[in-house]
Amino acid sequence: MAAFLILRLDGPMQAWGTHTFEDYRPANLFPTRSGLLGLIGGCLGLDRRDTDSLNALAESITFTVRADQPTSESSKEPSHIKRVQKLTDFHTVLNARKVDGSVNKNPVVSRREYLFDASFTVAVGTRDDALFGLDRIGAALRRPYFTPTLGRRSCPIARPLLEQDLPIEAENALAALAEVEPGGGVIYAEDSERGQMMRIRDVPMYGRVRQFGTRQLRRHRLDKAATGDER
Repeated sequence: MAAFLILRLDGPMQAWGTHTFEDYRPANLFPTRSGLLGLIGGCLGLDRRDTDSLNALAESITFTVRADQPTSESSKEPSHIKRVQKLTDFHTVLNARKVDGSVNKNPVVSRREYLFDASFTVAVGTRDDALFGLDRIGAALRRPYFTPTLGRRSCPIARPLLEQDLPIEAENALAALAEVEPGGGVIYAEDSERGQMMRIRDVPMYGRVRQFGTRQLRRHRLDKAATGDER
């Protein structure tokens, strides 16, 4: 048996950034590893320049994400029930700074994507010899040092991050998520042998230059709420 903290990421807007092109900043369809590490690191009060602590946190924990779907009872709700949408916000920035520190005399146009009405459940586990344990992380999530947001500062949380104070004891992360409503959704798992393989470049490489590495995930759909099936 293993222990897992259960995070609930719920808010009117979320924005888990992926490959950016400066003036165009897309949002990933599920929370990225870099975004989740940033969320927990901010709650712990870790400084961005403290690369040793940031690396230690990254090497300590694993994430299994579930993009939640409605429960079977929600089929009785009206047909206009809100669904997850991805929308783009248009920005015009005046007096933006250039790389050399000078002021840009021309307006800078920026487009940023956001997820609306999204909800995610995350099982946070620890690796062997973790320097950051679940007790320490759980305490920080209950009383965060920095205000937690869902990817960007403009995306506040709508409820406490922790589903419950104590970790869930389960055989694995999928079993832990199965204990939390709603039972179904799309699973993105780091440590799994089932589902479709996918690659994503969202592993932070802490240093003077902001860079990211690539990892592999397994994606599959869990329809337990409706049928009890997994695909």
